[in-house]
Amino acid sequence: MKSNYILVNQIFPTQGSTSYIKNIFLVIFGTFLLAISAKVQLPFWPVPMTMQTFIVFLIGMTYGWKLSFFTLLAYIFEGVIGLPVFATGSGIVYLMGPTAGYIYGMLIAATFIGFLSEKKYSKSYLMCAISLLIGSVIIFTFGVGFLGSIIGYDKAITFGLLPFIPSELFKIALAVVLIPTLFKFIK
Repeated sequence: MKSNYILVNQIFPTQGSTSYIKNIFLVIFGTFLLAISAKVQLPFWPVPMTMQTFIVFLIGMTYGWKLSFFTLLAYIFEGVIGLPVFATGSGIVYLMGPTAGYIYGMLIAATFIGFLSEKKYSKSYLMCAISLLIGSVIIFTFGVGFLGSIIGYDKAITFGLLPFIPSELFKIALAVVLIPTLFKFIK
């Protein structure tokens, strides 16, 4: 792993057994942020937005692929065992409902963004934007695909994609401004 390209390792450098403690803390912290971001809705046009995909972007860009994967996996596990971490419910049934595809997409997207962050994508504004756009496409491909299998693909695009494009672009822009700037600031 190219740990020197992972932002969290620049902020919290550790070695040996302390890296396990740091990783456990970061997973718990990441799942906490995901749970909070799923619950808080901010006014936006045309629909209110949560900051959940923004947190997925931050985790992917700062944690690297392995830690991102385990953080999102832990988040899903917390929801499965009944902790109220998802937007409107919990339990295994939630992961078979209409929004389940978005959750699975977040797992894949965070892992992929984390992989790209290890390839220095998080240091450049342009490469960060490309990475996050791809991550967003992954989330919505899984989300709309799963939702479409339940309500039909025309409705899934109309209600599960189109209203969220403006807020998603806003979150991508916010993350693109934040992540490479943090790298420059830490140097």
